[in-house]
Amino acid sequence: MLEERTLRPDSKGRITLGALSEGVSGFKVSVDIRHRIILEPLVEIPAREKWIFDNPPVLKKIKRGIKDASQGKITPRDFSKYLDDNDE
Repeated sequence: MLEERTLRPDSKGRITLGALSEGVSGFKVSVDIRHRIILEPLVEIPAREKWIFDNPPVLKKIKRGIKDASQGKITPRDFSKYLDDNDE
C-alpha cells in the first residue's frame, strides 16, 4: 500500500516527519536521478548485540523463547544460590 502525504518545509528547509518516524532511530537518504528524495527507515542495535543477528541459530532460539514466554510456556527457576553479598 502506498501512502502519500504532502509535507512542507519550514523557513529553514526542515520537514517534520512526526508519526512517520515512530520507532525509527535514523534514516538512510538517497536522491535518485529524477531528484526524488528517498528515506529508508533504520533501526539500530548496540554493537554488543550484533553477534545475535549474525548467528541465525542463536536468533532462532531467542525468537522461539520470546514466543514461548508470550504463550506462558515458561518454567520458573530460582537463581538466588548464585548471588553473593555484592549483588542486588
